[in-house]
Amino acid sequence: MGREERKCIAVNMEEKHSRKAFAEKRAGRLILLALLILGIQAAAKSCSAVSVSTGEATMGEAMLKSIWDGARTLLYSQFMPGIAFMEEGGHGTWWLLREQIACLFPFYGYVTGQPSGEQGESAEDIRTILLAEAEEETWQVEEALPEDIPPEGDAGPVQGGSTAGPDSAAQPGEEDLADLLRAENQAAMEQRPGVFLPHEKQVNLDLEPLSDYETLIQQFYTVDANTVAGSDQLDVHKLMGQDMTISKDAEGPQILIYHTHAHEEFADSTPGDMSETIMGVGERLTTILTEEYGYQVLHHLGQYDTESRDDSYAVALGDLEALLQQYPSIQVVIDLHRDAMPEGTRLVMDLDGRPTARFMFFNGLSRTKKTGNISYLYNENLDSNLAFSFQMQKTAMEYYPNLTRRIYLRGYRYNMHLRPKSLLIELGAQNNTLEEVMNACDPLAHILDLVLSGSGQSGNAPAE
Repeated sequence: MGREERKCIAVNMEEKHSRKAFAEKRAGRLILLALLILGIQAAAKSCSAVSVSTGEATMGEAMLKSIWDGARTLLYSQFMPGIAFMEEGGHGTWWLLREQIACLFPFYGYVTGQPSGEQGESAEDIRTILLAEAEEETWQVEEALPEDIPPEGDAGPVQGGSTAGPDSAAQPGEEDLADLLRAENQAAMEQRPGVFLPHEKQVNLDLEPLSDYETLIQQFYTVDANTVAGSDQLDVHKLMGQDMTISKDAEGPQILIYHTHAHEEFADSTPGDMSETIMGVGERLTTILTEEYGYQVLHHLGQYDTESRDDSYAVALGDLEALLQQYPSIQVVIDLHRDAMPEGTRLVMDLDGRPTARFMFFNGLSRTKKTGNISYLYNENLDSNLAFSFQMQKTAMEYYPNLTRRIYLRGYRYNMHLRPKSLLIELGAQNNTLEEVMNACDPLAHILDLVLSGSGQSGNAPAE
């Protein structure tokens, strides 16, 4: 071996050891920071418990809580989802922290002597999953309405997301379109019936054919290309066998409505007016469920997409857990969204003379084709989540045919693990009007009551 070769090897070894030392030092500091902040959190929770029991809060407790709030924001921005998983008491916490550090420091593998991602999900997978989970829009595989149902202004899904064509220059501009939609919305408001009349059952679905897995998928589900659903999860006997009823007499709220993406707007929303976003729609749904059906509903107004949507599910998780701990009476958790569709597609139908936005139930399976089961997004309530959306969809098809789209299945979790009766609902899309989505709250509330009260689940059960 020549002198130059030995010199080159020595330089490489020195660079490798330097990188290793750097990574060890930085990783150690980050882990100490994580442990320190978790310690502050524990102390803050302890102080909070004391202040609740005594009804008093000292200046020291307030300072400690302020420190924790700031530290948590910093920690979550760097270590999500690792720290969230640690707070949940998840297994494999050290591995997940290591993966998060590896995301930030490419040379971390020199510290452990093991390439990142050798077991479980890789750091690249985690980054991809976090970004993918923040975008649950589904228009790429949107199904068409049945041929015998004339779509209102529905040009169908546009492959590739582009709606431009030879005549695109002749189309009205965004401001003109907004004015037209506002005028259409106002006309609809003036002509709509003053009172919504809940439907009686229109059809009785025969569940026997749904014992066949392929038939069940075809009639009820759209499965995202990046995930896979098995017959072990989607079995009509399991889906219908779970009791989704709740009591209206329990003390405290029974239903929680919140919005991971609170800033989602509609075609004629006034920019900056949160009452005209999906949050305003959630307030309308809350009012109907409370005043018309007698449920106690907590509408949470937290905003988790103000700066970015990239980690909105992870950021929302802490507040949701705190709410459920504060109100253990909550049995139903609804994350209300609106979808994103090509500009030429309107998710709207005429329901008893009222233009009404179509909506869709959405489930995350915590499983992708690339990663398999996602360990740190484990959902112990997945079977119950799937049963809830199935029973909602079945009821909607029987009472309000064609109002709902097929249930969408995607590969992540979307915080649906928090309660067995968790729903993620995509109500309309960005090109629906406020009138259309507000109108949809009436049948949606009725469907919820039919399932939660058990009054809508009569019918023939499939044979075992």
